[in-house]
Amino acid sequence: MISKIVPDLQAAMAGIQDGSTVLIGGFGGAGQPHELIDGLIEQGARELTIVCNNAGSGDKGIAALLASGQVRKVVCSFPRQADSYVFDRLYRAGKLELELVPQGTLAERIRAGGAGIGGFFTRTAVGTQLAEGKEVRTINGQDYVLEGPIVADVAVIRAHRADRWGNLVYRKTARNFCPVMATAAKLTIAQVNEIVELGELDPEAIVTPGVYVKRVVRIPAQAAKG
Repeated sequence: MISKIVPDLQAAMAGIQDGSTVLIGGFGGAGQPHELIDGLIEQGARELTIVCNNAGSGDKGIAALLASGQVRKVVCSFPRQADSYVFDRLYRAGKLELELVPQGTLAERIRAGGAGIGGFFTRTAVGTQLAEGKEVRTINGQDYVLEGPIVADVAVIRAHRADRWGNLVYRKTARNFCPVMATAAKLTIAQVNEIVELGELDPEAIVTPGVYVKRVVRIPAQAAKG
């Protein structure tokens, strides 16, 4: 019997290696897998590269992971906001490397990684510092910059409901980056609010098929942080 459900966060995060690249779902707090991030902190893997929309806020979630000293590099679109003091402190102290990627480009690079696409040309960032060192090609009279795919060792994402095969349904805007991240990692781990029996999920509502998901852990909505 196929079951991708694991009993707890320790089992969910087992085996993540030092130096891993980790995709972290969420747009700000929406869809961010806070408990899986806490589990990664407890698990202790170091020298991580994390790929996410923003570099954390306050002192929870991604910010807590940065504060733990386990992250070497952040790849994101929005590293700074009013309460991004953890990232700010570490970056200014030279303890954190940053790769800044425009948001649409970030999403497409992750999608390309999951789809096996070797790269794509985009007009975003042409003529800016973000295009330095990258191939620029003129297509139909317009310059485009070549961007490469992002693939990862691990993706940690959050969904609303799952079955034991790992099929996932998301809740409204909490979907955000999670579906494309699920496709672009060797090991995709999902925290969900509910686990239902096979056949209870409407096939038309399943956004991430279980083929992309290796582990599912239930965190009831009332116990989840975000």
